[in-house]
Amino acid sequence: MFHIALFEPEIPPNTGNIMRLCVNTHSHLHLIHPISFSLDEKRLRRAGMDYRDIAVINEHKNYDAFIEHLDSEQRIFALTTKGSCHHTQAEYRKGDVFLFGPESRGLPDNVLESLADKQKVRLPIAPNSRSLNLSNTVAIMVYEALRQQQFPNLS
Repeated sequence: MFHIALFEPEIPPNTGNIMRLCVNTHSHLHLIHPISFSLDEKRLRRAGMDYRDIAVINEHKNYDAFIEHLDSEQRIFALTTKGSCHHTQAEYRKGDVFLFGPESRGLPDNVLESLADKQKVRLPIAPNSRSLNLSNTVAIMVYEALRQQQFPNLS
């Protein structure tokens, strides 16, 4: 099982899609406030379909509260266009946390600076491109980690 952490998410359908992904991959979702929408918002529920009620979701009032919640053994991998290695170059293990920034601006510098370079990973994209859609990036990341673990408990 992996943990997906969304730092200040902004777009309800992305979060809904990620909830659905979490349920289907046995991952836990962490939402780090502030978030710009209600978890009961219609657009989120539509994207998450009926998965909203069965997703494992932890809400945290801020980044510090999120860090305090984690087990000391959990490793955080930040997904960032400023990453030092591709997402396939890191070796993931059960319990790892994948941290994603808000859609409009990515993770803030202070969060990135708190992590070692090997914990900052990136997806390869075309030169001069800004980024991929958040829910697509989360899916690619989770499935790479699951692939490395031989897709435990998935058929």
